Order: sequence, then structure tokens, then C-alpha cells
Amino acid sequence: MLIVDDHPITRLGISSIVKSQPDMDLAGEAGTVQEAIEVFERCRPDITLMDLGLPDGSGIVAMQTIRQRYPEALFVVLTNFEGDEDIHLALEAGARAYVLKGMNHDVLINAVRRVHRGRRFLPHAVLKTLDSRSPDSTLSHRERQVLALVVDGLSNREIGSRLGISEVTVKRHMGSILVRLEVSDRTQAVVAALRRGMAHL
Repeated sequence: MLIVDDHPITRLGISSIVKSQPDMDLAGEAGTVQEAIEVFERCRPDITLMDLGLPDGSGIVAMQTIRQRYPEALFVVLTNFEGDEDIHLALEAGARAYVLKGMNHDVLINAVRRVHRGRRFLPHAVLKTLDSRSPDSTLSHRERQVLALVVDGLSNREIGSRLGISEVTVKRHMGSILVRLEVSDRTQAVVAALRRGMAHL
């Protein structure tokens, strides 16, 4: 098993859990997206435990990159990110299980064993979050870009300049974002984006 997490103490805790299981071995550790890719290629683990928030990018990018080269790679996401968008994107990227760090370690062990047997594992809390996801709330790629810049505090004019589009087009995208997120203003859109995992500070 490969553990990918940017906190050494967290990796130590997870590795001790893994080593306590008679049917599990620790193949390697990584703390960044780049390290995850390099260590995976070197040790080819049966399963990779992947955090989503890494210093040089997202664990989602790491999973996508690894699966492009190794489609058979198996991933269990272990993260603090509990927004419906985080979960959705992780599953789209190939995660076979999604476990929150606040859950009991037995949940993680169960997830690893099920994924190793070729199955999926989504705890009740994760399924509940996915069930609450509105089918009309999915944003386009451009809307995601606009929303991310709104979260960063940019004005419509600054967003237009950054993306190479007119201020009118930015306003149109913002209108669509407000409708899809079912909010009435930019501040509520930022709160919704952070809560659901569409953006991170």
C-alpha cells in the first residue's frame, strides 16, 4: 500500500494502522502529487491511499495522471474534504472508495479490503452527501474558473482580464453560477463553493 498525505504525523498514524493488519503491507509514502506519481511508478502498490489536499496540487490530479499510465491502479481517498463536489470529482478520477479522516479506522480498513476485492466502498455519510447533490448544480469548466476567481476575491473586470473574456460574459457566467448553486449573491456563492468543495482557500 502507498500512503499519500502531506502531513508526516498523519502518514505515521496510518502506517501504524496498516502494519497492524496481518494482510497488509506498507509499500511507500509520499507527501506531494509529484512524489505520489514517482513512488507509485517505483513500487506499483496494490492500493493507494490518497489525500486530496496536497501542497503542489490535488490528489485528483495525481489519480488521473497515474491512471492514464496504469488504468488498473486502485485508489482509496482518505481526506478531510467532505463537499459533494470533492466526492464527485474523486470518483470521476477513479477512486474506488472515499473515507473521511474523522471516521473510525475500522472504516478505512474495511474500505481497503473491499477495494482490494474489486468492489467499491462509500460510507453512509458520503452517500448521503452525494444524494443531496442537485443534478442541475454541475458547473461548466468556464463557470468553475470564474467561481474560483470569485473565491480569490477578484472583481468581474479582473476576472474578465484574467480569462480573456468580456466583463459582460463574466456577469452572464455569474448569473448562471448563482442559479445553479441556488444562491442570491457572490458572497453566498463563495460560501457554497467552499462548503461543497468546488473551491478551497
